[in-house]
Amino acid sequence: MTGWAALPFAGAALAAAALAVTRANAVHAVLWMLAALLALAGAFLALGAPFAGGLQILVQAGAIVVLFAFAVTVLDLSAEAVARERARIGWREAAPAGVAALAVLAPLTVAAVSLDGGAGGDVGPIGPAAVGRLLFGPWMLAVELASLLLLAALIAARHLGRRGEARR
Repeated sequence: MTGWAALPFAGAALAAAALAVTRANAVHAVLWMLAALLALAGAFLALGAPFAGGLQILVQAGAIVVLFAFAVTVLDLSAEAVARERARIGWREAAPAGVAALAVLAPLTVAAVSLDGGAGGDVGPIGPAAVGRLLFGPWMLAVELASLLLLAALIAARHLGRRGEARR
């Protein structure tokens, strides 16, 4: 299947991602993020990568969104906390974030253009067994470190939420 079939899904993912980062309500942002991740899964399926689409749904749209939903439940979402955060965030904080986003997107854009629509070489389908051998072989340390990082983020979110409860 050609890449043209994935374009509607890619457009939907971009629109949902833009809505996710611009929502003031954290619950709405998580729901838009879920929509973006499901649209990406649709793009993988349209590109003929059902295993990657399935992983996208199970890992990203399943586990990560549940983690974010848990983090939203421990946030201090009172009106005064939201007003305090809005007053604190200005151009001084947004400019470095924009520069960091450009630093990440520029090489990805150059790489995508240079690929000329293909992966460059003979790349065939990769099955679950090959992914398992990679994840539990040479990439095992990276996978375990990523899981520890997610666990640390979960504990930090809970700790920050509890500290907010003590102030009230």
